[in-house]
Amino acid sequence: MASTHDALVARSLAAVWHPCTQMKRHEAQPPVAIARAQGPWLYDTEGKRYLDGISSWWVNLFGHSHPHIQAALVDQLGQLDHVMLAGFTHAPVVELSERLAALTGLGHAFYGSDGAAATEIALKMSAHYWRNTGRPAKSRFVGLAGGYHGETVGALAVTDIAIFREAYAPLVRLADTVPSPDARGAQPGETAEDVARRAAAALESWLQEHHTTTAALIAEPLVQCAAGMAMHDPEYLRLARALCNRYEVHLVVDEIAVGFGRTGTMFAHQQAGIQPDFICLSKGLTGGTLPLSAVLTTDAVYAAFYDDDVARGFLHSHSYTGNPLACRAALATLDLFEQLDALNANAALAQRIDAACAPLAHHPRVRHARRLGMIWAWDVDTTLPDFARRYHQHAMARSLVLRPIGKTLYAMPPYALDDEAVQCLASGALDALNATLYEEKS
Repeated sequence: MASTHDALVARSLAAVWHPCTQMKRHEAQPPVAIARAQGPWLYDTEGKRYLDGISSWWVNLFGHSHPHIQAALVDQLGQLDHVMLAGFTHAPVVELSERLAALTGLGHAFYGSDGAAATEIALKMSAHYWRNTGRPAKSRFVGLAGGYHGETVGALAVTDIAIFREAYAPLVRLADTVPSPDARGAQPGETAEDVARRAAAALESWLQEHHTTTAALIAEPLVQCAAGMAMHDPEYLRLARALCNRYEVHLVVDEIAVGFGRTGTMFAHQQAGIQPDFICLSKGLTGGTLPLSAVLTTDAVYAAFYDDDVARGFLHSHSYTGNPLACRAALATLDLFEQLDALNANAALAQRIDAACAPLAHHPRVRHARRLGMIWAWDVDTTLPDFARRYHQHAMARSLVLRPIGKTLYAMPPYALDDEAVQCLASGALDALNATLYEEKS
């Protein structure tokens, strides 16, 4: 009789279409059936554990099954599971909106269920704002080369990752792109700040020509994650903010992946000392427990929709908008930032991980070793075209979940690693790299 694990995997392959996956590959590498999770560890149905080195696609902050978040969900489930937010309200969504406004300086939170939904909301709000203010020609968008903002049709329009959007090109109204301030693009003698200024100069040239038809610039602040953890200097955000002001273009910051402490501050754009017109939040918002996203904006944008005319309102909705359970999870997550002094604790944890990962950073085949906050990345010099797949297999064999992006190895672990977990991450990542590179000889 097949094991429980094998039986569950077989049923999954027969019934489930897994995301971001060429399903045929599971013939050789079946998915792993996970039964439970605790802290930074995932446990399969046979009891083997794996360190969640990428926070389950960057969503988990304080470890799995955190008791404070669990208690909040149990309490909320006994009171109110869901009510539509059109014509109704409830305490969790009100409190969460107030707390997010206090953290961001923006208000009037509008809720969706995932990051792509947040992108769609922000883009629609921006274009509709310009329409409501008598400038309907401002309906196009510009993003950064290599940017990623989700995979729904509207979000794909501002996503510059070819593999995600080429198949759907006939459906997509493509936005324009301007050069990325990726610090890896530094020319001899240039600093990361120089690269940022050069990219901002290109943005200025583009806005000079196209600002009359441009609604917004959308950017991932400080780290373009799907582009291989491309990191840039905060100077780019400062210059982009000034340019958007000058040319009357909204600035949308996509903090879906980099928000909630990932870059060392609560939100990445805060390191530039700027305020955007829109901020998109998701992933870590609920600590990795339930799907939820939010878009916050300025009073000026909100006021442009406030009218007796229904058509001037923002007529966008999701069935589970502002779900009370998800909002309570988000509130509990924000509690933990305060209770654990998480940002300062993360700074100390990052130093420990840096020390443990020093051999990896100095590996002769690693290029551009870099860290920002709780995000690490190492570009690997390899001839293997399928490096990411091979590396992932070797990491899993070492009880470690890491999924390189192309030839960029990265780690974005939960904020809950003890000394054992730090060592598992560092030694496992290095051993998996050596095992993968050894396959170049075969």
